[in-house]
Amino acid sequence: MELRKAILSDAAALAELGAHSFVVKFGHLYTPEDLSTFLAESHTEAKVAKEIADPQMRVMVAERDGKLLGYCKLIMACGWPDHARGQRVIELKQLYTDPEATGQGIGTCLMDWALQEAAAFGADEIQLSVYSDNPGAQKFYCRYGFDKVADIHFMVGEQRDEEYLFAKLVGAA
Repeated sequence: MELRKAILSDAAALAELGAHSFVVKFGHLYTPEDLSTFLAESHTEAKVAKEIADPQMRVMVAERDGKLLGYCKLIMACGWPDHARGQRVIELKQLYTDPEATGQGIGTCLMDWALQEAAAFGADEIQLSVYSDNPGAQKFYCRYGFDKVADIHFMVGEQRDEEYLFAKLVGAA
C-alpha cells in the first residue's frame, strides 16, 4: 500500500469512495431525502476538489496497484473551539476506507500519517467527531490516545445525529 497526497484529479474518486463508505456504514439510518441531501452537500467532486486545493487542508490517499483504498482529511484549524484544550488545534475531518478493504491496516497507516502531519504542523491537539453508536471507530481512536471530551451533534439532512467529540493532546500518551 502506498500513501500519497491527493491531487485534483483524485476528486471524483474520493467523492465516490466517501459517499459509498458513508452509505454502506450509515445509509440505513436515514430517509432517502436526508441521505440524498447530505451526500449532495458533502460528497461531491466539486467539494472534494475545493478541499484538495485548500491550503488549510491536507488530504492523503491510500492506494494499492492504482486502486483507491482510503483517505484521510485534516483541517489545519479548530473545529470545536468551545471544547479546545490546546492553543493550536486541528481537526481530523474524515478517515474513510473502502468497506471491502476494511481490516487491511489502511486506517492505521492513515492515522499514523495524520499524527505525523499534526506534529509537523505544530498542533498541540487534534479533534474529531465520531458517531455515538459506532463503537468500532471509537475503539480505534481510543487506541491512539483519543478520549471523549464532549457530546455534540451532526446533521444529515434534517436528521440530527448524536456524536461524540474525541480529542487527543499531541504528544500525550
